[in-house]
Amino acid sequence: MTYMKIIQYVYIVFALFFFYDAYSKKQHGENPWLSVIIAIVALGMFFFRRHFYNKHQNRNK
Repeated sequence: MTYMKIIQYVYIVFALFFFYDAYSKKQHGENPWLSVIIAIVALGMFFFRRHFYNKHQNRNK
């Protein structure tokens, strides 16, 4: 079950990367919205995965 524990944090890494990418694009005068949307989705996936991981852990106790 460590796979599920690790994967949820990969989404945080993706979110941070895409928020940085959006900031970088904004500084260069480009359109950052796609990067912002991807970062928000990755952040949502982190909370979604964390919720179901915790739900599964509580059921097995």
